Amino acid sequence: MKEKLSIIKIGGNVIEDTNALDTFLTAFSKIEGLKILVHGGGKLATQLATKLGIESKMIDGRRITDAETVDIITMVYGGLANKKIVAQLQAKNINAIGLSGADGNSIQAHKRPVKEIDYGFVGDIDSINSELLTTLLSTNLTPIFCALSHDGAGQLLNTNADTIASEIAIGMASTYETTLYYCFEKKGVLMDIADNNNVVKHINTNTYKTLLSDGIIADGMLPKLHNCFHALNNSVAKVCLGDVTMLDKKTELFTTIQL
Repeated sequence: MKEKLSIIKIGGNVIEDTNALDTFLTAFSKIEGLKILVHGGGKLATQLATKLGIESKMIDGRRITDAETVDIITMVYGGLANKKIVAQLQAKNINAIGLSGADGNSIQAHKRPVKEIDYGFVGDIDSINSELLTTLLSTNLTPIFCALSHDGAGQLLNTNADTIASEIAIGMASTYETTLYYCFEKKGVLMDIADNNNVVKHINTNTYKTLLSDGIIADGMLPKLHNCFHALNNSVAKVCLGDVTMLDKKTELFTTIQL
């Protein structure tokens, strides 16, 4: 039987709220077994860019990553946000190690080809160094990944944190029984966006199609669910979406997705 591994992606709204982050990291520290954390930090990057007089360019909610912006997100994702999380986990007796995709060649990607929109230095993932991650986990280190990959030729790339989490889960699935958690401000996939307690508890391929055609799954939830099913179709055992309470088993009110 494979050893269990949890991959948890934390939303940016949690990172910028000191109390919410502490609550999350306490719950994360209590998860039994091996675990990996993935985080972004988009709003923190926007705040720093504003302070430095650098305009943050967005199209349909997606960041345009020019050369100046790569520097900003490297400072924030790989520096400020990542090291704060690592330090707080060390205080909770978790031997965390902060990583970008460039560290140990852990996540290699290529610059997204220009189609209708040039998103700049944005990475689409090519490979996960699962051997390195297995080695780190075997020495009781807990990897904490920021949303940066690299192209192998010296260029750092802004990379969607949801996608990093799903690709890590897929990359580790041959060695471990992997469960992927998307932890954000909502309690899961909601039947009514205005009612945070109206959670769809279980989704499979058929119910997903129904929810899609009924317009229940839309907007920002679409790419998240795409990542979920992509992971499940590539040997990830289970995907869960919800707020921090799903991690510490204080609630059954979250969404579980399986094929």
